[in-house]
Amino acid sequence: MTGIKTTGEKKMMLFSGRAHPELAEEVARQLEVDVVPTKALDFANGEIYVRYQESARGADCFLMQSHTAPINKWIMEQLIMIDALKRASARSITVILPFYGYARQDKKHRGREPISARLIADLMKTAGATRLLAVDLHTDQIQGFFDGPVDHLFALPLLADYVGAKVDRSKLTVVSPDAGRVRVADRWCDRLGAPLAIVHKRRDKDVANQVTVHEVVGEVKGRVCVLVDDMIDTGGTICAAADALFAHGAEDVIVTATHGVLSGPAADRLKNSKVSEFVFTDTLPTPLELSESLDKIKVLSIAPTIARAAREVFQDGSVTSLFDEQ
Repeated sequence: MTGIKTTGEKKMMLFSGRAHPELAEEVARQLEVDVVPTKALDFANGEIYVRYQESARGADCFLMQSHTAPINKWIMEQLIMIDALKRASARSITVILPFYGYARQDKKHRGREPISARLIADLMKTAGATRLLAVDLHTDQIQGFFDGPVDHLFALPLLADYVGAKVDRSKLTVVSPDAGRVRVADRWCDRLGAPLAIVHKRRDKDVANQVTVHEVVGEVKGRVCVLVDDMIDTGGTICAAADALFAHGAEDVIVTATHGVLSGPAADRLKNSKVSEFVFTDTLPTPLELSESLDKIKVLSIAPTIARAAREVFQDGSVTSLFDEQ
């Protein structure tokens, strides 16, 4: 007989970077495992050093890192961690991206621009990632940027069920803040049995985060409107859309988004907005000044969704089946 047979079982290991350890710990609890102890530090010049405290040889490794601020540091740390796993002879490396950095740069709007979302995927692959698992990518086409399996998870069931249980559905209208989110808003309508409205906007291509709202398409007068988006960064787009809805007679506005980036002037805009509630998931850590001072922010845990998907991947199951009801 040639060759050697082994009787070893598959081994799953969960690793986490330093960007959002609270989410990794919650995913670990859901999976009933411990996050692998990792030594990570910054040298005086900013270089990052990583070493795992346990052997990863032959293991199916799941590495979590959410690309929060400072985003470039955490992306670099994740690439270094992937490389360390590759050189530690991991059997497979599944990179879990609760928030995919640079996802908004997914195409060229004008000449001499980068497609940075593709660059991030290429970097992950080059570092040694064998699979990506991401939550609510900015656009579906990003799945095609990575040369390997990509599991795209959705926060829609979590967010929609929360809103559906909170609001009188007979008065509910689902609103897309722009034309690009209509498809997602339509899924919300199917799940909640609510009509659809759209806020038409025009963005100044020369000024970042500058939006001018023009008109509302659909019936919102006297309705409770739920604005659905994938992320809220500075809050300019969503707060302007909410103001347009109130100007057209909306009774109340609830804002939902998977990723609460909440950078720059977001804190002041959310505090001063007439929106009754902002609902996010914890794919990104909520800024301390907002979590402590703004009671109209609700954060839902995405950890069960990530954990279920990771378990399906490890057990060679179906991640798609988790979202078949959509």
